[in-house]
Amino acid sequence: MDELFFFDGKPEELALYETLLNRIKALGEVSVVVHKTQISLKNRRVFACVSIFRVLPKRLLPTHYIVLTLGLPYPLDSPRIAVKTEAQPGRWTHHIVLGSASELDAELLKWIRQAYEFGNRIQ
Repeated sequence: MDELFFFDGKPEELALYETLLNRIKALGEVSVVVHKTQISLKNRRVFACVSIFRVLPKRLLPTHYIVLTLGLPYPLDSPRIAVKTEAQPGRWTHHIVLGSASELDAELLKWIRQAYEFGNRIQ
């Protein structure tokens, strides 16, 4: 399992990632591609990524966290979104800091489902 190497020395982050991945895999077919700096989650296209990037100042981050990045056709307006950018016309990238499994709630799962469906639609 390449994810074990990605999260080497970060057991709390690995546990959170595994819980997140199990919820994402409930949506349907998902391919996992581990890179040096992120883990890409794909169906037809990459619809989400997991990393440990510092997307906020350190003082605003939990001690243990992962960053979930979602691609959507529109910007989300929520205080949960740490950073959002229009990566290309009609494709918004959203970075969400997750510090505990309790944050994997209905709102987040709705956004993940929308990103999953968007990933299946785009050419």
